[in-house]
Amino acid sequence: MVDLLTRWANVNSGTHNLPGLREMLNLLEQEFSMPGVETENVELEPQQLDHSTGRDIRVPLGKALLIRKRPTAPLRICLCCHMDTVYPADHPFQTSARIADNMLRGPGVIDAKGGLLVMLIALEAFERSSWAEKLGWEVLINPDEEIGSPGSTRLLIQAAKRNHLGLVFEPSLPNGNLVGARKGSGNFTVIVKGKAAHAGRNPQLGRNAIDAIARFIVELASLADSEGGTTTNVGYVQGGGPVNVVPDLAVCRLNVRVVTQVDQRSFEDGLNRLADEINRIDGISLELHGSFARPPKQLDIKTLQLLEQVAGCGRDLGLSLQWFPTGGACDGNNLAAAGLTTIDSLGVTGGGIHSSEEFILLHSLVERAKLTALLLMKLAAGEVQV
Repeated sequence: MVDLLTRWANVNSGTHNLPGLREMLNLLEQEFSMPGVETENVELEPQQLDHSTGRDIRVPLGKALLIRKRPTAPLRICLCCHMDTVYPADHPFQTSARIADNMLRGPGVIDAKGGLLVMLIALEAFERSSWAEKLGWEVLINPDEEIGSPGSTRLLIQAAKRNHLGLVFEPSLPNGNLVGARKGSGNFTVIVKGKAAHAGRNPQLGRNAIDAIARFIVELASLADSEGGTTTNVGYVQGGGPVNVVPDLAVCRLNVRVVTQVDQRSFEDGLNRLADEINRIDGISLELHGSFARPPKQLDIKTLQLLEQVAGCGRDLGLSLQWFPTGGACDGNNLAAAGLTTIDSLGVTGGGIHSSEEFILLHSLVERAKLTALLLMKLAAGEVQV
C-alpha cells in the first residue's frame, strides 16, 4: 500500500493540471479494474470564473471516473473520493518521502490519495468475501473537489439518487475520529464599477470603485455571527491603477461558512441587501456572482444511526471512534443535500493538509481499509441497517 501511495503521490494532479489528471485517471482505472466492473470516463463542463476585469472565463476540467458493479442489486453503496490536489504543476512540493517509520510526507497523501487507496483495498477485500453478491457499489472519483466540484456536482447528485448510502474517503480528524456535521461553504465574487476621472483636475467627475467595495467589505462583517457559526473571509481584492486616476473597477472574492440551511438563507438575504445598498450610490454599480456550492451537512437521525454503527465496526477492530463537527466542507455535503445518508471521513489520518508538510500516518492505511471492508460486509450481511 505504501509503494502504491508513493507512486500516486508522485504524480502531480493539481486541479488544473490536465495532463497530470489524465495520468492519475489512467493509474486509477488500472488499479480498480476488478472482474465484472463497468468503467466510464466522464467529461465535465468547464469551470466558469468571474475574471478580475469583470469578464467571464471558462476553464477546462479533467475527467471523472465512474466504476460500477452490480448496479441492480437491492442495496447499493456509493463510494466517493477525489484525485485532484491543491498543488499546481509548478508547485515546489512534488514528491513524497518517508520521514519516519510511520510517516510518509507527500502531496495528496492524506487529501485524498490515501483515501483512494483505502477505498480500493477495502473493495478488493469485500469482493473476496462470501457476502459480495448481496451488495452493489459504485465508485465516483472526481478531478475538481478542491475547487468545490463545479463540474462534478451533477454526478454527485445523480449518484445520490441511484444509491442507498454514501461513503466518502476524505481524511479523518487528526486523532482518527470521524466528522459528524459539516458547515456549508459559499464562494462569491463582487464586481464594482464606477467612473474614471483625473484625481487632481476633476475628481468630482469620477466615481471611486475602490471606495465602494471597501464600504461593502466593512459592512460584510455585520453578516457574520461567530457565536452562531457563520464566518466570512474576504480572500482577494483587486482594483485601480495609477494613483492619479479615480478607479473605475474593483473586485473582491469571499468565502462564507454556515451551520444550517436557515443560516445560509439568512446570509444570502443579507448579502443581497448589502449589494442593493451599494447600488444606490450615485454612479456605482455592483454585480454579485457565486453561490453555496457546498450546502450545510447536518446530523440527522439516519446519519447519527449510521455513525453509531460505523463506531460499532470500529469497536470490533479495537478502535474507539467518535464524531465531531467541522467547518470544512467536501463532496459529502453535496451527497447529503441530495438526500443520501453519508459518512464522509473514512479516509486516512495525518496532518499538514494543503501545505508542503502534508503527511500520512501509515498505520491508518490498513486500519481504515479494515474498517471500510468490515462495514461493507456487515451491510451486505444485513448486520448494519441503512
